Amino acid sequence: QVQLVESGGGLVQPGGSLRLSCAVSGLTWDTYAIGWFRQAPGTEREGVSCITSTDDRTAYTDSVKGRFTISRDDAKNTVYLQMNSLKPEDTGLYYCAAAFFGGSWPLWWAYEYTYWGQGTQVTVSS
Repeated sequence: QVQLVESGGGLVQPGGSLRLSCAVSGLTWDTYAIGWFRQAPGTEREGVSCITSTDDRTAYTDSVKGRFTISRDDAKNTVYLQMNSLKPEDTGLYYCAAAFFGGSWPLWWAYEYTYWGQGTQVTVSS
């Protein structure tokens, strides 16, 4: 059974930082990608960042480049999203998801991902 469990969300002031974690278990693909998505009320789910399981390819949406960093710890089967210089527009429910990686990159769209976590709320407000 595949499970993705997010943690690390919370309330933070503008300019602050948070580190989200995505604990992954049960995946049997040889190569895959883990993506972070976010969704604010009344908006569509958008891709934020993604990373491959093998060659450390990463990608970021333009609005978070230079502020967010995605990484993985294979020993812990965990993918992280370090978020710095947070802005109110970063507020949303953050999900991690897993997709089979067959060479097409980056994987930005929600339909490309098969397994999803339940999400963790990030609120940036003073």
